[in-house]
Amino acid sequence: MRLKIIHETKYNFSSEVYLEPHQLRLKPKSTSFCVLDSFDLEIHPNPMATREQIDPENNTIHFVWFQNKTKELIIRTNSLITISEYNPFTFIIFPSQYLQVPFNYTEELKTALFASLRNMDIDQSLKDYSSSVLEKSNNTIDFLTNLTQQIHNDFELCYRHEGYPFDPNKTFNLKKGSCRDLAWMQIHLFRNLGIAARFVSGYYYIKVDKPKYELHAWGELFIPGAGWVGFDPSYGVVTGNAHIALVSSSHFDQTMPVTGTIRGGGNSILNTTLYINEL
Repeated sequence: MRLKIIHETKYNFSSEVYLEPHQLRLKPKSTSFCVLDSFDLEIHPNPMATREQIDPENNTIHFVWFQNKTKELIIRTNSLITISEYNPFTFIIFPSQYLQVPFNYTEELKTALFASLRNMDIDQSLKDYSSSVLEKSNNTIDFLTNLTQQIHNDFELCYRHEGYPFDPNKTFNLKKGSCRDLAWMQIHLFRNLGIAARFVSGYYYIKVDKPKYELHAWGELFIPGAGWVGFDPSYGVVTGNAHIALVSSSHFDQTMPVTGTIRGGGNSILNTTLYINEL
């Protein structure tokens, strides 16, 4: 299957502003089942320069800087991707000490995974929620999939176009949230059990009659023997070839598609469009 993805982000400013350097995280990752055939980045106004670089967590970032004033910033990406069949359960957990939750990583892994193990304080009620799922089965895969499905069943998925993910406690009390709210809550449920988890931003492609695509978010866990495995609480699934990752990080603020500041007064209006078409 071949997909064409067109993603446009547009900022309109009420008065002319200077654009400070911006970081763009919009280039799809290539994986064993998702090959990026081509990628084009268009920016208006034309930046003075664009530098593609790799960040400390192995994500591709386009660092751009500008000159002169402008009343708008338009960022448009065109990606062609080839998707192949993929079974997300084609792995074994090894060594056997990781077959049951809770488990302890080796000291070497703890060092490598340090940022993805940092957990925030969450309410006891939220800890009890994951404990109730763990009581059903402490088999690692059973627990991870059961908790993902439980969140999907118990929480209402709603759409919130802007803003950082809610605090996990807030999402739990509301019993609803955007994809990023649910992912961030689940990440901290896993981290409180000593499981390394990171935040992923990307696309989720499903063939529907009247598609309306938006950026999507989910979590990835590090399981020895399997590596990083994605779990999507919004849909209650282990991620497969319908999930196309752009960027992953131990903290959501390093996955924002566009980050940067402006100099000058006035307000801004953000509009985004995302088209995913099967060729």
